Amino acid sequence: MTALQPPPASGIQTDVPIARYRFTARMRQSVRLPDYAGSLLRGQFGAALRHLSCMTRQPTCAACPLLRTCPYSRIFEAPPPTQHRLQNFSAIPNAYVIEPPLPPKGLLHPAPEPGQRHCADLEPGDELVFHMVLAGAALEQLALVLFAWQRALAQGLTKSRSAADLLQIDWVDADGAAHCIWQQHKPVLADLRSGLTVPAWPPSTAAGAAPAALKLHLHTPLRLQQQGHPLGPEQLDPRVLLAALARRVALVLEFHAQQPQWGAGVAEVVSLAPQLSDARQLRWFDWKRYSSRQQQEMTLGGVLGAWQLHGPPEALAAAWPWLWLGQWLHVGKNATMGMGAYTLVH
Repeated sequence: MTALQPPPASGIQTDVPIARYRFTARMRQSVRLPDYAGSLLRGQFGAALRHLSCMTRQPTCAACPLLRTCPYSRIFEAPPPTQHRLQNFSAIPNAYVIEPPLPPKGLLHPAPEPGQRHCADLEPGDELVFHMVLAGAALEQLALVLFAWQRALAQGLTKSRSAADLLQIDWVDADGAAHCIWQQHKPVLADLRSGLTVPAWPPSTAAGAAPAALKLHLHTPLRLQQQGHPLGPEQLDPRVLLAALARRVALVLEFHAQQPQWGAGVAEVVSLAPQLSDARQLRWFDWKRYSSRQQQEMTLGGVLGAWQLHGPPEALAAAWPWLWLGQWLHVGKNATMGMGAYTLVH
């Protein structure tokens, strides 16, 4: 049987500069992390990165003459283009995603997935393990990212300022295998190619035929919105998902990886929605985070569970590259702090 390949769409490119890295640190003092540590880790990393990168010491970045060349803004607060062929952007996605340790067992899911590590209160000597995804030009700043994490961890986490030492960084390939690229006792980054190659359609199945469905297992709350309002499980549909995902993938790869051709494929992938049906086993979940900018606790929620897409093989084939890349880039609001994480099964 001849393997069905995605049609030669305008937005498809096999090789993309996106990589996931695993960071392993050892606590010097005990720490009680919040239930979901994505906001905390993002804030600590951003503060350390800005301190290391900023040359003008201006209080904000907006009026800085180095805004478009500073590694801090290019990684952490990407400025929108001054003009664009399609529309004027007030904001664009950033070139990173922080994937924190999973919350305590049972908080997000009744039972953990096999092999997943859950975050709990950490004592001196315990390991803190989290991941970070970098895209495009941010990959070229990996040494600076490493240094920023070293500083952030050494300065301490949470209000207790519990310090940790960065021990090791691994590049995690598309199959989930880890390749060590840096260690504390050998502080030179290994020259290791890191990127993704979108696998061919169809993905391997026991029967050898193209699957008739793809399932997303949502590991952290997915918050999709329309006109500023979050959508609950009953308000979601394939079009909402494909539109949000395609837009995010296309913007990240255009603005950070110089692959504008993905943008030409957005309308095509969204047009697939009428051919797809879905089955949702989703529930709403709220969690609280502390905003250092607003100096208050904020409630932020989204859907968790399983979301299955059904459709003809040709439609699933065309959606496949976008859905596959979403496993690294996440989707929905606050993706940079690890929201909207999923794995794709078939």
